[in-house]
Amino acid sequence: MFVYHFAFDLRYYRVIAADFENDPFWLGFRALIVASFMTLVGSSLVLAYRAGATPGHFWRRIGVIAACAIAASIGSFVMFPRTFIYFGILHCIALASILAWPLVRWPRVALVIGVAVIVAGSAFSNPLFDERALSWIGFTTHKPATEDYVPLAPWAGFVLIGITLGTAIARRGYRPVAPLARAPSWLRFLGRHSLIVYMVHQPILLAALWIVAGR
Repeated sequence: MFVYHFAFDLRYYRVIAADFENDPFWLGFRALIVASFMTLVGSSLVLAYRAGATPGHFWRRIGVIAACAIAASIGSFVMFPRTFIYFGILHCIALASILAWPLVRWPRVALVIGVAVIVAGSAFSNPLFDERALSWIGFTTHKPATEDYVPLAPWAGFVLIGITLGTAIARRGYRPVAPLARAPSWLRFLGRHSLIVYMVHQPILLAALWIVAGR
């Protein structure tokens, strides 16, 4: 994510001329990042459920993510008023978490629905969903004019698959991910504070490049 956004910022300052909208490399790189994020969201829902998260804790977390999504929309509107983010990854995470939470107890059902959502979101499109009022669902015939677009279909499907993956890991006593406990402290810090890191890294990168570029 840092690499992708740093490259995006370099293009913003006209240091490079990367084609993020059409180049298969950058499109694939972004898809990998988003899929990873959304899968981790599903696995995190499993961790929260197994840790005994209360409805109050769940909804407070959703509120924080939703507030960050609104902040991202406002910030992007200031910088890109014509292509501001109206349904980006934080918006999708918040809504997909709400929709996926009831399926945490049924990982096999989550897997089936998740695969169906991914297939449907990738294979089907209809001009009806090109309107902004419906485009957040997915099924558009073309990408809307926005800086970050992460519709429910197909991306919410990865959250559901993450539930299945997280359940499988939990049932094995978390042994498959045990080596991560030996990761460097700075990397563990990033993982434990991923939301705040996500919110501040772009302003820091943009400011740093602005100073270096002298613009």
